[in-house]
Amino acid sequence: MITIGITLGDTGGIGPEVTLKALAAEPLSPDCRVLILGDLDHLRALNQKLGLQLPLVAGEPAPGQIAVFNPLPAPLSPALPPGAPEAARAAVAWLKEAAARCLRGQLDAMVTAPVNKESIIRSGEFFVGQTELLSQLAGTDRTAMMLLGQDDRGRWLRVALATTHVPIRLLADRITIAKVELAIELAARACADLRLGRARIAVCGLNPHAGEGGKLGTEEQTTIIPAVEAARRRGFDVAGPLSADALFYYAYRGEYDAVVAMYHDQGLAPLKMVAFEQGINWTLGLPFIRTSPDHGTAYDIAGRGVANPSSMVAALRLARQLAAQKMAA
Repeated sequence: MITIGITLGDTGGIGPEVTLKALAAEPLSPDCRVLILGDLDHLRALNQKLGLQLPLVAGEPAPGQIAVFNPLPAPLSPALPPGAPEAARAAVAWLKEAAARCLRGQLDAMVTAPVNKESIIRSGEFFVGQTELLSQLAGTDRTAMMLLGQDDRGRWLRVALATTHVPIRLLADRITIAKVELAIELAARACADLRLGRARIAVCGLNPHAGEGGKLGTEEQTTIIPAVEAARRRGFDVAGPLSADALFYYAYRGEYDAVVAMYHDQGLAPLKMVAFEQGINWTLGLPFIRTSPDHGTAYDIAGRGVANPSSMVAALRLARQLAAQKMAA
C-alpha cells in the first residue's frame, strides 16, 4: 500500500484547486491512498464549487481513499485574502507535518502544493524555500533541486541546480566544487531512479561561453572543471563545463540525460520554455520522496476555477512512480 501525502500550500493561491483537479483527473488505484495535510472545510467548499464530487474524508485514509488532516488547532477562516499571514503560517505547518510523517515512515512520498515565499516571510516565519526547509527538517545539506518536464512530443529536459535561491551578485561566491560535484552525483542518481538506462550528465558553465578559457571569468577553471574531473574519477559520465546557451539545445535533442545548471534562472528558463504546464520540482538527496508542481500560488487567478492542474498531475505521477519502485526494491 502506497501512501502519498499532499501539503495544501497557501489556501489563498491555486494550490487547493490544482490539488483537487489533479486527484479528480487521476483516480486512485486500490493499492494507493492519499492524505492531504490541509483544511478540510476549505477543500469541501472548493470541491463543491468546482463540481468535482471527490469523496473527501476526515482523519487517516483507507485504501483508495482521500483523507484530510489538519494539525492546526482550528480551521482557517474561509474569507482570508490572498497573502494572509494565517494562510502562510498554515502552509508551513502542513509542510512540517508531512515531513515528520515521511521521516517516521507514515508517508511513502510527499507532494507539496505552492506556497508564497513573500507571504511567509511577512507572516514572521524565517523561510528561504520549501527545498531548504525540508532539507533542514531532514537534517541534511546534501540536497539539490531538479526540475524536469516533457513537451507535447515526449521530449524531456531534466535540470539539477548547483545553487537555488541566491541573489545574482552573490552567485560566484556561492558556487563551490562540493556543490557542483554533489549536483552531478544526485542528477546521475536521479537518472537511475527514473530507470533511464543511462546517466549522461552535462554541466553548464557560469560565465558566457563557459568563460572562454578564463577571459570572461575564472569560475570554470577554479570551481567547475575541478568538480567535473572529480566526478569523472568517481565513475560518472559527465561533460563540461559547456556554454549554457547551446547546451540546452543538445540536451533537448536527447544527447544528455540531465543538465547541471549553476543557478536558478539558468536552468529554469529553458525548462519552463519546454514544459511550462508539465514541469515537476523534485528534491534530490532527501531521505524521502518529495515532488511539487513547478509553479507558484498565482494569486491573480486563484478562486476563478481556471488553474491548469497539469503540473500537479505530473508531480503526483512521479511521486507514485518513485514510491512504487522504492517499495518494490
